Amino acid sequence: MTTPVGDEVRADELVLADRLGMALVRMNKMHACVAAHMSKSGLDKASFVLLANLDQLGPSRSSALAEAVFSDPSTVSRQVATLVKDGLVERRADPEDGRASVLAVTEVGTRLLAERRAQRNVALARLFTDWSPREWTEFIEYFERFVGDYEKALPDFIAESGLGPRSEEEK
Repeated sequence: MTTPVGDEVRADELVLADRLGMALVRMNKMHACVAAHMSKSGLDKASFVLLANLDQLGPSRSSALAEAVFSDPSTVSRQVATLVKDGLVERRADPEDGRASVLAVTEVGTRLLAERRAQRNVALARLFTDWSPREWTEFIEYFERFVGDYEKALPDFIAESGLGPRSEEEK
């Protein structure tokens, strides 16, 4: 988990943290490159993230989707409008409150996600051709653990960095 602000961190831990941080910077740079290419093919990274999260959540209100992607509701609303216009997402009456609407991925959106996932999986499989099945499995297990811990720690990271306040339930 995270070290509370003010607690001492050993020098060797900071060296390891720096190595990981720099690797993440390199990975983010590569993600930016992929995002630029995705954008040229008609779907920017932010829209893709919304579409994938909505698919995972199932039909949801726009506010729930914004919370799931740590974004501002008005930003998500604008991005969703484009996804609706492109036929990837549709608005439906909320079954619990007919006055409100929920967002749902359309069949076209589901197909697009499946195609992109298949492309991604082939690319990743190629990346690991020189790894043994044991090495690949261990890496995935550690990486999944890292991502889970990072997701849990993210609200604290944001609050500690001064990028935004914690909500009352996160305190």
